[in-house]
Amino acid sequence: MMFPSKSLRQQSLCRGSGPPYPAVSPPYHKHWIQMAVIILIISCWIPLTAAISLEASPRSSPTTETATLLIDTRIPVLINGYWQIMSAEEHRQLVRRQPGTQTFTVDVSAATDTASTTSTVATGPLPTPFDGALAANFSGDDGAGTCLNFINSFLDDPTFQACYPLSMLLKGSNSFFQAMRSLVQITQVIETSCEANKTSCTEYLNDLAEQLKSDDNCGEDYQKQNQVVIQAYKGMTSYEELYGAGCLQNPDTSAYCFVTAVTNLTTSSNVYLYNLPLNSSLPTSALPACDYCTSETMKIYNAASADRTKFISNTYVSAAEQINSECGANFVSAALPEALPESAAISTAQAPSLLMLSILFMTVLHWIR
Repeated sequence: MMFPSKSLRQQSLCRGSGPPYPAVSPPYHKHWIQMAVIILIISCWIPLTAAISLEASPRSSPTTETATLLIDTRIPVLINGYWQIMSAEEHRQLVRRQPGTQTFTVDVSAATDTASTTSTVATGPLPTPFDGALAANFSGDDGAGTCLNFINSFLDDPTFQACYPLSMLLKGSNSFFQAMRSLVQITQVIETSCEANKTSCTEYLNDLAEQLKSDDNCGEDYQKQNQVVIQAYKGMTSYEELYGAGCLQNPDTSAYCFVTAVTNLTTSSNVYLYNLPLNSSLPTSALPACDYCTSETMKIYNAASADRTKFISNTYVSAAEQINSECGANFVSAALPEALPESAAISTAQAPSLLMLSILFMTVLHWIR
């Protein structure tokens, strides 16, 4: 009786009774899983980092874009804190209710060159933003829509009124321009503005600016470069630097630099300095005084321009060069400071997502090793 050889028995035991099958290499199978996981993680990582980079990039100035606007002949008028749209005939027939008289006691000795202390009484309400009849041409079936509602809402907000932003008065406030004719009234305006908490008001107005651009509020009008909406946006986002410049005082006279600029004809060119944060360039004919107020105001602007998303970063350099041509090469810094890192612009909503993805990535790498 013959028995199969040892080699034939081994082959029979390995193959079994069925047909032969190729052996699967465990290392190769594991390597394939590792590659698939890494590719999946990378495909999730790239869109997130691209979105963050796009969000962190400096926003372009809205005034550099051009758009064709349709002119609405109706006139929006602020009546008792609310905007109303009316025809020219209705506007002519409108009899405004005169506001109640308020009395303020103001020490104006700081705004004069005399050493004596005097007290002056100012009467009348404080200036308010958007109090003129501007051709707004807001979007909406009735010429107003949600944008005007939003504007009326924040104008009535006690928080907005407590901040009393100078940046929102510089453009589009008729009562503010009237107040600049009076030393007493403009001093009262600046004092009221400087009483606000700069930190909390900066946060509030930056958030308000984002709400302004929302499609639920004035997003459509912002895209159409509506004059009122653009002015509002500039004023909200430039609050911090104009608070600093507006509240700056000359240590020799204790006068507010802004008050001196708008009431003293010898330094009339200094008025243009306060338009720089609103994306308005210094006129070529303007020759600001080579004094403490000019120097310190430009220092405030230089520090603010480190945030390249601010409008002052667009207008600072040319203004500084123009001032130095009159006051000397090193009177003010003519270069922008180092830009804030882009990572500082990542929102608090994005940061946790990025952190969680990073942790997941490290965990998977440790698992597949």
